[in-house]
Formats: sequence, structure tokens, C-alpha cells
Amino acid sequence: METTGIVRRRTAERVRDALGRLVTERDVWVSTAHPDHGPHQVPLWFLWDGRAVWMCTSASSVTARNVGKEPRVRLALPDTFDVVLLQGEAECFPDQEVTGDAADAFADKFGWDPREEEGAFLYIRVTPRTVRAWRGEPELRGRVIMRDGMWLE
Repeated sequence: METTGIVRRRTAERVRDALGRLVTERDVWVSTAHPDHGPHQVPLWFLWDGRAVWMCTSASSVTARNVGKEPRVRLALPDTFDVVLLQGEAECFPDQEVTGDAADAFADKFGWDPREEEGAFLYIRVTPRTVRAWRGEPELRGRVIMRDGMWLE
């Protein structure tokens, strides 16, 4: 693991950097699990609304089926050097029942509105309870930046 030149950030800096990435990034890895079939992981587009991550997937997808059975999920931004991992419980909203603000913001960000598609889609909202962030080995200590839904300082 390359650690040369890494300056350990304070918790407040990690929180600021993680929030910045949540606003600007497009993709997140979503990890779900089915009690009988085990783990499943896929990348999805996401929107950060300031409190929660919103994603959308086909209502018949493995992800949708898994969160229906087991709502605990883990999310990971795709940079392995600048790690941001979120953990929380998924809440599901059928495409015709999702709040307009969330669906409109999602459509604005991606130029795609699942509510206008032929098939049924499911919006998934994850409000993080735990967030971890680190850059390389020097930042492994203190990597928890949110605990019990509260950002640390």
C-alpha cells in the first residue's frame, strides 16, 4: 500500500472531504444480502440530499429483492485510495410513490427519470448510521467519522 506523502487528516477534515465527495460523485457500490442467497454487490448512480443517499433500480432487481428481505446495506464510493464507506438501513419507495423532491433531484442530476420508464423502478433511500473514511494506512486510526447517525468532530 502506497503511503508516501499522506498527511493524516483530522476528523473534521475527513467529514468535510467525505461530504464533498457525496455531493459530487456519481456512482456508489451497493452491498446487500439475502438471508438464503448471500451477498450481492452492484454499482448504482446515487444522489446525496444532505442527509441520505438516494438510488434507483429496477423493482425486480436482485438489489430490490434483497433490501426487501434485509434492509441493512453498505455503500462504498469507488476510489480505493480515498475510501468512504457508509452503513445504514434501506427504505424503499416505488417509482410512483417517491417524494417529488427526491425524484426530481435524481432526474436533474442524471438526465434520466425512472418514473417515465416502461418498467417499475424502486427508489432506495439509505440514511447512514456509520461512515468511515480514510486515505491509506496512516488514516486507519480514527476512520469512523459518523457514529449512530451523528457526524463526529
